[in-house]
Order: sequence, then structure tokens, then C-alpha cells
Amino acid sequence: MKQWITQMKASPAAARVAPFFIFLVLTTAQGKIGVHSAYWLYLVKTILGGWMLWALRRDLAEMRWAMSWEAVLTGVAVFLIWVGLDPYYPSLSALQGALFSGGGAEAGQAAAASEQAQQWNPIAAFGQSPLLAGLFIGVRLIGSSLVVPPLEEVFYRSFLYRWIATPNFLSVRLGEWRLGPFLITSLIFGLAHYQWLAGILCGLAYQGLVCRKNRLGDAMTAHAITNFLLGAWVLYNGDWHFW
Repeated sequence: MKQWITQMKASPAAARVAPFFIFLVLTTAQGKIGVHSAYWLYLVKTILGGWMLWALRRDLAEMRWAMSWEAVLTGVAVFLIWVGLDPYYPSLSALQGALFSGGGAEAGQAAAASEQAQQWNPIAAFGQSPLLAGLFIGVRLIGSSLVVPPLEEVFYRSFLYRWIATPNFLSVRLGEWRLGPFLITSLIFGLAHYQWLAGILCGLAYQGLVCRKNRLGDAMTAHAITNFLLGAWVLYNGDWHFW
């Protein structure tokens, strides 16, 4: 493991890309290797992601939390957009089902039903074991609020945005405005989420925050606030599809 981290540290690009890539691979594997693997792999990737970020913290100078009124406002606004827009457009899986399976609306409905059946719901999955259900709810809240924000912001806003501008990405300031990278990064970020439209708007908001503040920490804080509020919403209303 130490050698692994040493190799990441040797490359500024690897230090920003590898943790996200490993996290993404584990996310893709969730639910594929057993009935409850979605929950256990989330636990594994949260611990591993947190450890990688901690081990690389001195090599990622931009990965510093920052608090500002803009960060709080952006985090709350994105949460409201995420929840408020949800009934008015199809999820990514439903859209893919309608566009690529040839079945139109019927295929989209089938994809949405499949997505519904696979929703993250520890209470339904571990109803006979409240301790396990509580563990995975806690892990999800911690993972989405404290591990995902720095991991994704470092990849999307620190690496990808600047790399699209030029492969010599460290030559681009964090807050440097570039229209092409701004739009492309936000589009890629949005399409990585089931709620793709809200995700694109979310990416625009976080990237705009980085450009405005010329640092990554405010976007990390806004991202954390959005994800924590979404988690609270899920637990209060039972809207598990947001998880």
C-alpha cells in the first residue's frame, strides 16, 4: 500500500486521478458480486478513499476546506435544485433505456423500474438487523459528506478542468476562467449522476465557485453541504433514489 501511494505521489496527475478512478471502479462493482455487495463495497470504498486522501494530503495543496457565505449558499441552492427538478425530467438510466434499447417510453419505464428496485435502502436490506442498517446509513452520510466532496472536487475541478485547458494542467490557475473546460467538465460531471440535469447545473455551480474564489475549498464545502442535506432529505422523506 505504501508503494502504491508513493507511485501516486510521483505524478501530480496520478495523485489527482488515481483515487477517483479506484473509487469509481468500486462504485461500478457495487451490487455486482452479491446481494448486499452495494453496501459492503460502499464501506470499503469510503475507508479506502478517506485513507488515500489522507495519505496524499500534503501532495494536494489545493485540497483544503474553506468556509464562505458563497459556499453555504451554493451548497443549499444546489440541494434545492437537485430535489426540486427531480420530478420534471427522466433519470439517466431511464433516458438511456428509452434512447438506446429501441423501446421508447416503455423501455424508459422499465429502466426506471429496475433502478427503483436497486435503490440504496439499508432499512429494507437489513430490516432484521437495525445495527447493520444504522451502520450503512452512517457510512453513507460520512462518505457522501466528507470523502466524496474532496475526492471529486480534486479530480473534476483541480485536474480535469485544467487538463482540458492544457495537458500541462498545473500551469493553469485553479480560478482561471476557460469557457470550454467550464462547460465540458460540468457536462461530464452531470452525466456521471443519475440525476444528470441537476448534476450538470451542480457542476456549473461548483466550478463557478472555484473560479470566483480562486481556490478549491469552497467548492468542497458546498459539495459537502449539498450531499449532507440530500442525505437528511432521504432519511426524512424516504426518497431513497437520491442515494
